[in-house]
Amino acid sequence: MRIKDIIWPIIPALFLIFAGPRQAAATIYSYTDTNGIIHFSNVPSNPLYRPLNGERAPRDNSRESRYDNSIREAARFFNLDPLLIKAVIKKESDFNPYAVSAKGAVGLMQLMPETARDMNVNDRYDPRENIFGGSRYLKKLSRLFNGNLDLILASYNAGLDRVLSTRTIPDISETRHYIRMVRHYYLTYQRKR
Repeated sequence: MRIKDIIWPIIPALFLIFAGPRQAAATIYSYTDTNGIIHFSNVPSNPLYRPLNGERAPRDNSRESRYDNSIREAARFFNLDPLLIKAVIKKESDFNPYAVSAKGAVGLMQLMPETARDMNVNDRYDPRENIFGGSRYLKKLSRLFNGNLDLILASYNAGLDRVLSTRTIPDISETRHYIRMVRHYYLTYQRKR
């Protein structure tokens, strides 16, 4: 199916929306999926939706609390602060369980295939499995670096081998920024507690 075959039938509806009476302003959102199908909505349910005028869609704040039960369970199981897990998720995927990085990391805690395998995660897209796998990895890093948060976060971002060999934060601007942002989110969540 060609894009013009999809778009052409909706042009009259769009005309009515944008050229019709202005009594109630409604924002129409759209996104194009991986099959090239364009989706429209006035209530965006997916973070990929963007208003037709090009601005970002309003944030779905419920996403941050949607996984709280799994975060608390993993925190109890691995003896971690749930707010740290939440801060890592915020930075890694912004609570999008379908996030995929350019390097192949997947899910809420952006697990690489090898890490997922090592942490007993079968489905990286499954939120609970991903949270437990990422938390298990944070606990492993915490033991290796005696709870040193900067080294834990540096390893999570840059890779264990880079940090383990020198026991310092690698001179990688992305990793330094990552540590700052996770600490910022962690502090923000602690203040809201």
